[in-house]
Amino acid sequence: MTFLLELKEGICRFYGKYEVYLLPVIKFLLAFSVFIMINYTIGYMERLDSLALLLIAALVCSILPVAVTLLAAGALITLHCYALSMPAGVIMLVLFLVMYLLYFRFAPECAYNALLAPIACALGIPYVMPVANGLLQQPAAVIPTVCGMVTYYFLDGIIANESNLGTVSEEDQLIGRFQEIIKQFAGNREMYLTIAVFVTASLLVYVIRRLSVDYAWTIAILVGMLLEYVGFFAGYTQIGMSSMTVRLTMGCVISVLVLLVIQFFFFNLDYTRTERVQFEDDEYYYYVKAVPKRYVPARAKTVKKISENTRNRKSSHNRVTRRELMDDLDIEDEDR
Repeated sequence: MTFLLELKEGICRFYGKYEVYLLPVIKFLLAFSVFIMINYTIGYMERLDSLALLLIAALVCSILPVAVTLLAAGALITLHCYALSMPAGVIMLVLFLVMYLLYFRFAPECAYNALLAPIACALGIPYVMPVANGLLQQPAAVIPTVCGMVTYYFLDGIIANESNLGTVSEEDQLIGRFQEIIKQFAGNREMYLTIAVFVTASLLVYVIRRLSVDYAWTIAILVGMLLEYVGFFAGYTQIGMSSMTVRLTMGCVISVLVLLVIQFFFFNLDYTRTERVQFEDDEYYYYVKAVPKRYVPARAKTVKKISENTRNRKSSHNRVTRRELMDDLDIEDEDR
């Protein structure tokens, strides 16, 4: 445990010292990862399938707010959908406008959630997102996460039906494509299940982690993940997707490990040294529960400065003359 605490303190000190350089690097890597994933998943417009273009776009996003990365990702997805089918591009544009209005209205500071949610889905651990939202952020932070999940499911439906979604010129066929895409998207029961479970889990985790009980974050993580597992298990069984239960189990186990790492870095408390303090003023009585954080005290360093004068004084003080040596040995000096 001491090694882990020292590692944590070292990472925190390193990030605090070089934050001005590390933050643009993190934003660059996030933007580049999102752009690469979009091109790899739905690379329908060949003009945008350029590594140099993605590097330049990610570099620009690294020096701008994260919301710009979100806008750039939305524009990239819309262009790819439009290259496949004009109805798909139009519907994607309208969907993004609605989601951006919700995002900027309720959680403008949580752009990371909308970007990380599809990445978590691609990695098979989307269950991390709602619990992490409840642990680290306010309840409104689940809105960008849901927007990211909606985008993921819309694109998943586009990919599944890309052979049927071609560009058409006749008006009747064009309207039919619009209706087909809307019907396919609106009828995605897995998406509704995910939204319901994620919102419920995020709110429950937020309530539990604010309780004044020991190990509140650990309880919140376990209860939130249990709620997600039971909710998805029952939902998959109900909608005829029982084959997803194996993936659900593995994803939840990995998500718990990731969340415990998050807890270690953000809320690592030593409940064995809990103190309760009671005091009052003219109007109120105060009952305070103080729980210290786990940390490794910095080792005191002793620096001893040795100057040239000090070294010379020591040398002259310790030097024995010839006469003193002869007197000690009781030897007569013939020169005298």
